[in-house]
Amino acid sequence: MTDAPPPPFPKPADGNAGEVFAVFLKLGLTSFGGPIAHLGYFRDELVTRRQWLTDADYADLVALCQFLPGPASSQVGFALGLMRAGWAGAFAAFASFTFPSVFILFAFALGATAVSGPIGSGALHGLKIVAVAIVAQAVWGMARTLCPDRTRATIAAGAIGILALFSGATAMVAAILFGAVAGRLFCHGTARYAPAPPLPVSRTAAAFCLILAVGLLALLPLLAPFSPSLSVFDSFYRSGSLVFGGGHVVLPLLEAEVVQSGQVSADAFLAGYGAAQAVPGPLFTFAAYLGAVLDSEPNGITGATLAQTALFLPGFLLLTGVLPFWQSLRNTPSVQSLMQGANAAVVGILGAALYSPVFTSAIGGMPDLALAVGCFVLLMAWKTPPWAVVMLAAGGGVLLNLAG
Repeated sequence: MTDAPPPPFPKPADGNAGEVFAVFLKLGLTSFGGPIAHLGYFRDELVTRRQWLTDADYADLVALCQFLPGPASSQVGFALGLMRAGWAGAFAAFASFTFPSVFILFAFALGATAVSGPIGSGALHGLKIVAVAIVAQAVWGMARTLCPDRTRATIAAGAIGILALFSGATAMVAAILFGAVAGRLFCHGTARYAPAPPLPVSRTAAAFCLILAVGLLALLPLLAPFSPSLSVFDSFYRSGSLVFGGGHVVLPLLEAEVVQSGQVSADAFLAGYGAAQAVPGPLFTFAAYLGAVLDSEPNGITGATLAQTALFLPGFLLLTGVLPFWQSLRNTPSVQSLMQGANAAVVGILGAALYSPVFTSAIGGMPDLALAVGCFVLLMAWKTPPWAVVMLAAGGGVLLNLAG
């Protein structure tokens, strides 16, 4: 007697946008811990509990989104909504997963600009200090995964060398290109086959999205001088186009765009980054905070909307653009080699950011260093949830400030 076959999994567009919105709103309100944790929440809710897709399809989808620049967990959520309820489902998934943290960080931006006194300034100082621990944790985890051999470790070191000699977003582009070329020359991808997930995107729509993604990247720098709004959109769009390897990598890219240009102070930048760790949802919603606190217009709600839209847009355009072609791309050894090198360079970029601006702006003495190390130990050794560590760091910053 043979076992009965398993029940079929739902085909694309078997659900509806309301269902998708409700599920992802729950995830958007409860998914703490960053992109890797988000992917675990997605699998538990949508693969194990609701059986929207198989484990194999989910793994393939995650691989695609990690291959592309952009916010991996948000891209996976967008694609899951697309599979379940078509384009309405895709936008419902994005909105309900993203907006809770956008609203929280926008409110924090409004409050942070009015903070004064030893308690308020101490809490902001604690948020800057905890950013040291969180970025150090990200560097450690990414280095173990993306630089497991001496070739890729050397590529990461080379990327740091480039950033030591040059600064700004152009230097980061050069570091990623260096990594990609070095990966193609010295890393070795392997051919393999895995079935592509069922995503309803035509090749015509995909080609349009790819052309739009590349066209905006080329045209926005030319248009930026004519309008402050276009300038803001260009800065965040360019950052979103270069984020390989996880949400934390957006930190040095945005710092190069808004801090080095004088639009946001280093203190305000790090305080917002620390606060972003305490909220659920994607780390990319940090852009809403930055857009709101820009020194010149557009800022406030207009700046937040422009920054948030621009940071997410390239990742979603690229995801949609490669879906029909993913099967052949991901099985090509040369493409895998390029990405191995680029990802190793990303580790170097984030390592350089750990020193400047994160460490140099937050650590002013041994008490600050002690608090940062304590936060790091809580994250790494005790596996304390990031939001709890952020709260403890804010309290520690208050105590340090009151103590002198």
